[in-house]
Amino acid sequence: MKITTIGIDLAKNIFAVHGVNEHGRTVLKKVLKRNHVAEFFANLPACVIGMEACASAHYWARKLQIGSTPKVSRC
Repeated sequence: MKITTIGIDLAKNIFAVHGVNEHGRTVLKKVLKRNHVAEFFANLPACVIGMEACASAHYWARKLQIGSTPKVSRC
């Protein structure tokens, strides 16, 4: 179960995380509280983390650069 890409839906207090492998199959679905996000990603292997641009997206992109590659998309 190697996660290659993670999508994260940033919200005020609850974050939805969806991870896929190299074949595009879902291997991770999780809901995290704000205070557990950094710890959760610190324990994952390096991967690409995608998030939609919002007020806190750049903060989380900097925070999640723990070996991973965060990408902020503009809609």
